[in-house]
Amino acid sequence: MFKHKEDKGMQQILYSCYDHISREGEHFVPEHIFSYILSGSQILYLKDKTYHFKEGDFRFFRKNQLSRFVKQPPPDGEFKSISIRMDQDTLRAISTENHLHMNQPYIGENTLLLQPNSLFKNYIESLTPYINGTSNFNKMITTLKVKEAVMILLETNPILKDVLFDFSEPGKIDLEAYMNEHYKFNVDINRFAYLTGRSLATFKRDFEKIFNTSPNRWLQQKRLNDAYFLIKQKGRKSSDVYMEVGFKDFSHFSFAFKKAYGVSPSKVS
Repeated sequence: MFKHKEDKGMQQILYSCYDHISREGEHFVPEHIFSYILSGSQILYLKDKTYHFKEGDFRFFRKNQLSRFVKQPPPDGEFKSISIRMDQDTLRAISTENHLHMNQPYIGENTLLLQPNSLFKNYIESLTPYINGTSNFNKMITTLKVKEAVMILLETNPILKDVLFDFSEPGKIDLEAYMNEHYKFNVDINRFAYLTGRSLATFKRDFEKIFNTSPNRWLQQKRLNDAYFLIKQKGRKSSDVYMEVGFKDFSHFSFAFKKAYGVSPSKVS
């Protein structure tokens, strides 16, 4: 069973609760996140790093990241977490109201395990209405709670000022390296374009110069190649690998696989 409660307005405060192991596979982090694990544990995969988080951990996630994760409930219990999404409009308002600005580009880690302190603990306790459902999720109050989270982060981790108030767009990066590293993430072409610092038109043009094919064709073939290897060489089940390699829909995966290899994935031997 999965239960998910969230702010119905801006979705700024999100409470998640699982009583099974979640293998959703991937997640795009569009905004900065401050998060706390109430119970259970989580494994998070970001680029070439693996993070292990446990009950009681406070985390900060920088925006514009692609991640994979496994959420693990405790024995006979539930995985529970609460996350505060610090959207750009709220951060711009804080910047203007308090004259807070980035001093220099941030070069630290994009995912941080934060040291626990009384400010964090008291703040999480103040979010109890969002956890037990007794709050009516008033938009103004929710925005104030998000602002409070930002100010606490600045008080306890001043270095984050250069992250939170950096309103620049992603810079143009090495497209070939990025795509080869992130092609398994099932995000749309617009998102890949943005994350590589390009307009959609420029992304498509640069992509075809490098790979000599369209982004959609290249992504599908790369994912199918991975699936074929896992099924043929590793003996994996097609139903277990299709999401892992970047497909969201099993029927679409099966159709594309059979078209590419002349046999359904379940018949590969």
